[in-house]
Amino acid sequence: MIRILLVDDHPVVRHGLRGMLEAEPDLTVVGEASSGAEGVERAVELSPDIVLMDLRMPGGDGVDATAQILARTRGVRVMVLTTYESDRDILRAIEAGAGGYLLKDASPAELAGAVRAAARGETVLAPSVASTLVRQVRSPAPPTLSQREAEVLRLVARGLTNADIGRELFISEATVKTHLLRAFNKLDVADRTAAVTRAMALGII
Repeated sequence: MIRILLVDDHPVVRHGLRGMLEAEPDLTVVGEASSGAEGVERAVELSPDIVLMDLRMPGGDGVDATAQILARTRGVRVMVLTTYESDRDILRAIEAGAGGYLLKDASPAELAGAVRAAARGETVLAPSVASTLVRQVRSPAPPTLSQREAEVLRLVARGLTNADIGRELFISEATVKTHLLRAFNKLDVADRTAAVTRAMALGII
């Protein structure tokens, strides 16, 4: 039997999930929780095989609860089951260690199959979620500059020399060069003009 803990703040949702899951001969719900914090405590207490975790709940969100469960238990896998599929929600959940991410419009058969797959150690993702992750990998986040690196580039864009920038920011010319070289590296450019152009295109300065 695959032992499941349900974590969702809506009693009706938990009741529906319990009914769907326990209609399967190899699945059983061993506990329920209505908040992230309660979910962590119940997971530690019951040591289920799978935790079905909602994302947005009072008393701590599902991402924080996922990270705590994985830190405090062994062999427990957490699978997110939510109505939310924003890029930020998905990435935070996966980064926290969730072994799956399903949406609540999944059919009973899809949900049962996903639970079995997660129990085998497989990663289970709703198709739209998988597409989001692929897009993120193919289009990585734009580079970010430190506050001082951006400040130096803004002064470069105004036509100041390294010596001028040093006097403006009360730092040495060598420090200015260091900030510029770091900015060049992050922006993948080779000179001041290209750095300013790319930083402006990215909205960094």
